[in-house]
Amino acid sequence: MNEAASRIRHRIFELVREFYHEQFDKPAFVPGKTPVRYAGRVFDDREIVSLVDSALDFWLTAGRFTEEFEASLGAFIGTRFAMAVNSGSSANLLALSALMSPLLGPRRLKAGDEIITVAAGFPTTVNPIVQTGMIPVFIDVEIGTYNTTVDRIRRALSDKTRGIFLAHTLGNPIDLNAIGQLAREKDVFLIEDCCDALGSTYGGKNVGTFGHIASFSFYPAHHITLGEGGAVATNDPAIATAAKSLRDWGRDCACNSGENNRCNQRFGRQYGTLPFGYDHKYVYSHIGYNFKVTDMQSAIGVEQLKKLPEFCRRRRENFKIWEKGFQRWSDSFVLPEATPCSDPAWFAFPVTVRNTALFTRTELTEYLDRHLIETRNLFAGNLLRQPAYAGIGHRVAEDLANTDIIMERTFFLGTYPGLSGEMIDYALGVIDAFIKERG
Repeated sequence: MNEAASRIRHRIFELVREFYHEQFDKPAFVPGKTPVRYAGRVFDDREIVSLVDSALDFWLTAGRFTEEFEASLGAFIGTRFAMAVNSGSSANLLALSALMSPLLGPRRLKAGDEIITVAAGFPTTVNPIVQTGMIPVFIDVEIGTYNTTVDRIRRALSDKTRGIFLAHTLGNPIDLNAIGQLAREKDVFLIEDCCDALGSTYGGKNVGTFGHIASFSFYPAHHITLGEGGAVATNDPAIATAAKSLRDWGRDCACNSGENNRCNQRFGRQYGTLPFGYDHKYVYSHIGYNFKVTDMQSAIGVEQLKKLPEFCRRRRENFKIWEKGFQRWSDSFVLPEATPCSDPAWFAFPVTVRNTALFTRTELTEYLDRHLIETRNLFAGNLLRQPAYAGIGHRVAEDLANTDIIMERTFFLGTYPGLSGEMIDYALGVIDAFIKERG
């Protein structure tokens, strides 16, 4: 960049900062008029400046910002490899597909293998199992943690079991010690869906470092956002190589976009029955996808990652405010519980309306909605009751009684960093008024 262009670029940055304060500075909270969201993007002028910086490069695919984001993300999580993708859903599909790679030899997954998972969750944990031709085996969860247990997993095992694919529900880690030990004992893959759990820890270690591969999502509701975006992370070089190839059209070449001849043998090798010296940039070792992220998204992520520790602190703090407020109504609600040994960076505050309460979930959530307080159900409830899953091949390993309770009576409130104590106090007051009306 020449000197004149650099000066113009920095003038643009100053204008962007000025624009941010004019456009995005938030007005004061007005109870009953300002919505209390369950989630949302939290950003300042630094994300917008970084986004504009990448736009001025006009490098429209993955580039310098993506390299920085991936390196910073891997360092934060504590994995050797972290690869950015275009969504958390793609991350889940990529994670499972990578475990089917020929690079893994006889341990690779294949169509028809059974993967143990739960029915109470978000569809994109289960979808890749179906999409890759494997068989989801559904087990129940516990009310309170909203996670399953190692005993439930053990009872669901069969001679076809090759993997365990579980989400850390709403940021609450699964029992990683026991489940990890079982996976090693039975020589099956453990896939961690960390889409709601970036920054949660178990035994002092970040989630995403216990299994063979992990997925993350950076949708605006999550712990950091790239708008759309996600990532996979692993410590296994073969799995990482497979994931990168599958993400990048299935090509064998490891060069980044715009890079040539990293291996110094671009035209000097034999690949299958291709002519000797066939351009390595056009050799394909997997039937892959294009899941790459753009550099503009990564530019936002670079700044969001710097805020992640503070975001997680505020999520934990907001959770504690909700928890203290709800304790007075413990006869009406089952309150959430962190898994032993864990410190969740809670995605949300989940509660289950007891069957002895004088109201239903819907009656309360409709009342909250009228007072501009957002709630969400615990995602799909029982996935097997959803229309899309009526005809899938699957096995149900046990009664899904708790999953059905969650479908009928569970909802959650937000913990995201954009919530203030004042907002939560207002919402608690509205809930208090509702419960008093119901006697």
